[in-house]
Amino acid sequence: MAEEKTFPMTLEGKQKLEQELEDLKMKRRPEVIKRIKIARSYGDLSENSEYESAKDEQAFVEGRISQIENMLQYAEIIDNDDVDKDEVSMGRKVTIKELPDEEPESYQIVGKSESDPFNGKISNESPMAKGLLGHKVGEEVEIEIPNGTMKVKILSVE
Repeated sequence: MAEEKTFPMTLEGKQKLEQELEDLKMKRRPEVIKRIKIARSYGDLSENSEYESAKDEQAFVEGRISQIENMLQYAEIIDNDDVDKDEVSMGRKVTIKELPDEEPESYQIVGKSESDPFNGKISNESPMAKGLLGHKVGEEVEIEIPNGTMKVKILSVE
């Protein structure tokens, strides 16, 4: 039997998914159903753009509901209790400095489902996170990135 894929995530990430799922089921789904009902009342469905738009949105909402339910079913909450406090691991925020003399940057390493690079949350599957995971404060690490390698120093882990 095939092993199910797990979705590593922080407790905060799981709670956000649960909230999004509730919003989709309790608000968006009923709104879309209402829009479909109204659009049907306009008559001929073959040239009814409101109906097509509502059906497209319904497909998106139902797909997202299914996706979130699957992620929550196989969610693996990140637990760092057994990891040294100065070691880079999932769920932790790491501050690095690209060598030789770049400005410090901070990232929280999270599961793929909750990554948001524009807000400093990078996926554990990204080249940067893969290169940093398991290393400790003070270490200099060479990270393989798509256009070569970069050398960074780990300044802090929270």
